[in-house]
Amino acid sequence: MIQDQDYELFRSNFQRFLAEHVAPYYEQWEEDGLIPRELWYKLGENGFLCVDVPEQYGGYGAPVKYSLMLVQETARAGFTALAVAIGGQSELVSPYIQNIGSEQQKHDWLPKMVTGEVVVAIAMTEANAGSDLQAIRTQAVRQDDHYIINGSKTFISNGRHADLIVLVAKTDAAKGAKGMSIFLVDATLQGVGKGRSLKKIGLHAQDTLELFFDHVEVPVNQLLGEENQGFTYLMQELPRERLSISMMAMGSIQGAIELTAQYVQERKAFGQYLSQMQNTRFVIAQAEIKAKAAAAFLQQCINLYQQQQLSITDVAALKCFITDVQGEIVDQLLQLFGGYGYMQEYPISRFYVDARVQRIYGGSNEIMKEIVARSLLGK
Repeated sequence: MIQDQDYELFRSNFQRFLAEHVAPYYEQWEEDGLIPRELWYKLGENGFLCVDVPEQYGGYGAPVKYSLMLVQETARAGFTALAVAIGGQSELVSPYIQNIGSEQQKHDWLPKMVTGEVVVAIAMTEANAGSDLQAIRTQAVRQDDHYIINGSKTFISNGRHADLIVLVAKTDAAKGAKGMSIFLVDATLQGVGKGRSLKKIGLHAQDTLELFFDHVEVPVNQLLGEENQGFTYLMQELPRERLSISMMAMGSIQGAIELTAQYVQERKAFGQYLSQMQNTRFVIAQAEIKAKAAAAFLQQCINLYQQQQLSITDVAALKCFITDVQGEIVDQLLQLFGGYGYMQEYPISRFYVDARVQRIYGGSNEIMKEIVARSLLGK
């Protein structure tokens, strides 16, 4: 067990890892539209994947805040596409297998996820089913000792490198949300197809693609949890995903403020440093004030999660608030860079384009507001 007093040392070690193994190459990865497969092995070798997995399944049994911190620090360094990739592995899929999986599934998959030998993707979204998961059309039909799966998924992060796909499918279409199940699909199975990489306005290094399933035979023992309980499991695990997105937002806010504070102390206009101008000082001060408020809300939700008391409503409110704040702050800070802020060679531009999707994935912020409204007003 990693002790709390080692937390800052762990953070420092990870910051050095990012400086050595990511920073010199990240621009090229953005151009390539892909994080190299080798980085997953390096992350695993250095103990930076799925760190909260219990020791009996190959992990370190670290408190969840250690895992969440890795996502935050990656975004803070300006590598949000990598933060999404790590988050998909450690914050989305790992908890599903830890909390719902059978002992055999845990022993089969978790150790390889910790080492980076297995890269995972979660496949929920479809062309006509984004935040409305009940509208998915991918079907899984039981035949003897396996399920036959047909359908397609889109916007799949980690899709290109994925060795394991956590797939949401309908097992009883007549039951709507109560007829959904989750499967662990080996990406090498016949009938699993990886489609085109999707071009996005941000998160360029994060491979995102379409997946196709054509009569894929998935063994019954790869059903995650119980049949037709998928929607319940999704509601159970979505708070961790939204907490992870919130950590990325916090890291991005911190990184953008630090980057801008350095720039305005070096850049002159009209004979004085930008940092000496009242507008500059007020913009950065307001950003820091909002960041402190967001950090307090975030820490409250982390504490609740660690106590297993974080509600869907609370984390929806957090995700909506902090990603809205992220967008506002980064937009206002980019303005201080003038024309240079619009140039890709300046990292603030990447903070800007990478921030936009935060209000969309993990449940759009409009859905988050609806969740909060229902807690107050009912349906």
